[in-house]
Amino acid sequence: MSAFILSPDTVWNPKALATGSVPRKVLHRIAFLPKGGGAGLIARVIMENEPLRYFIALSPFVVAMFIWRDLALPISQAPVAMIIVIGFFEMKVLRVSAEKRKTLMDEDEAARVLDTLTYRARRVLTKLAALRGQTSGEVMLVVEQSELAHVTPLTLVSVQTREGKPRILSLSPEERALIAAELFDEAFTERLLHRANLREDVYLRSVSFDSRGVSGHARLAALLDGPAPQEAPA
Repeated sequence: MSAFILSPDTVWNPKALATGSVPRKVLHRIAFLPKGGGAGLIARVIMENEPLRYFIALSPFVVAMFIWRDLALPISQAPVAMIIVIGFFEMKVLRVSAEKRKTLMDEDEAARVLDTLTYRARRVLTKLAALRGQTSGEVMLVVEQSELAHVTPLTLVSVQTREGKPRILSLSPEERALIAAELFDEAFTERLLHRANLREDVYLRSVSFDSRGVSGHARLAALLDGPAPQEAPA
């Protein structure tokens, strides 16, 4: 699953992204409705909903009550067993124990992964600032991943700022395409970053960039790579 570029333009409920501080944490804080991304993304976002996961964990009890109707009442009155099943599902099936986190990758490899994220994030922010002609103000690339381990990683990428007022920035299709093309690839994948985050038990990463640091070369490159101006009608 590709990273989802989170922006007011890519969700059906943009008001849910309003924030009073950045970096803005989204998962387990707000319910957002992604535009596009297909059924796989929607299902994965829904999977972050704890009550739904509890229902999945308890589904064997529901099935058992339908199969053995005479035992339906005793089964429904077994809260301790249900709590144990939910705890096992959440802590053993969906998550990695504290002991196993350090075995996912060694410390040096995790550091290299995070250094790569920082490097690529700064490169992306440089190009975005150059494309926008932005000459001042701090922006940050925020990458948030789900803490669930044994399912497809859910990765949210957004550009945020505290300039003016803290907010998640709107991004044009061209800007979203730039992020998608420049941040992750076959050598640096969401899964690789997820393993590093699981090891460190940290799931929100932000990289800040001062737009005053955009070089003239970067601005020229953005101008040359940008869409050609349209001719005025005769």
